[in-house]
Amino acid sequence: MRSSFTLSQSWREPLAVIFKTAGNPNERNTVIKETVKSSELNLFAPIRACWPWRVNRAQTWLAGVLILLSFPTAFAESDFSAFWKKFKSAVIAGDKAAVAEMTKIPLSMPYEVKAVKNKEEFSRRYNEIFKGEANAAQCFGKAEPHKQSDREYDVYCPFKGTPNDWENAPIRFIFELTKSGWRFVGLDNINE
Repeated sequence: MRSSFTLSQSWREPLAVIFKTAGNPNERNTVIKETVKSSELNLFAPIRACWPWRVNRAQTWLAGVLILLSFPTAFAESDFSAFWKKFKSAVIAGDKAAVAEMTKIPLSMPYEVKAVKNKEEFSRRYNEIFKGEANAAQCFGKAEPHKQSDREYDVYCPFKGTPNDWENAPIRFIFELTKSGWRFVGLDNINE
């Protein structure tokens, strides 16, 4: 059965005039004229048919965004061993700029020592941080990181004067997983 329709121009009562060609073989050329309200017509069937597909697509997209947002470090460096390899290489090489890029500012310092507040101060105090109580370049060649949690690692170093006394290694370098990946976040002397 084929149909055609025209909509009336009345704004008050939109009507449609439908001409149907009867599908009965005994009534060949019979045309039936009907008048119905346009609200009774299913004019938006193609849009409705697409609706579930659009909802599913939107829900899938939203779920993907929420998953990425729930893991703020999804694009950050999440492997501590790769970070540690780069960080210790930079410290051993004395590459202040590379070490500064892998450091979270402000940098926490031991008891009664002022925190490092910016990168210029970090560069100026580099020797105090890495060659003060412990020789970090020498220590990092042998030291193994200790996992405190999924978001924190520590590296303990002995005093500079007793570099082989691993039983007494109170100088603690603290690393945390931040929004931008792993960073050196603090120095501590656990004896103080």
